[in-house]
Amino acid sequence: MQVEGFFEWLGAALGTVIRFIVDALGGFFGLLAAAGHNFLEGLSRTLGIDQSLISLAALVIGLLLLIAAVRAFFRRAIVSGLILLLLGLWLLSWLIH
Repeated sequence: MQVEGFFEWLGAALGTVIRFIVDALGGFFGLLAAAGHNFLEGLSRTLGIDQSLISLAALVIGLLLLIAAVRAFFRRAIVSGLILLLLGLWLLSWLIH
């Protein structure tokens, strides 16, 4: 009978430890998700864009086009730099209202 009591206690202790770890990880990832949501909400509110995945992807693409234009200008590729610059500015001006 004492052996059954020991294993019952051991199972309860192990269950308590596992429950604590799962709750702690859930809280940690919940804080990370809330921080990411608040960051994206502040970014979209400041820029005046919709808070959707498509809008944020278009923002990233527009910024990448501007970076590619700057790199093209450093390579002295003026025509491709101007095309990339105009595309990036067009996309960002269409996105930001």
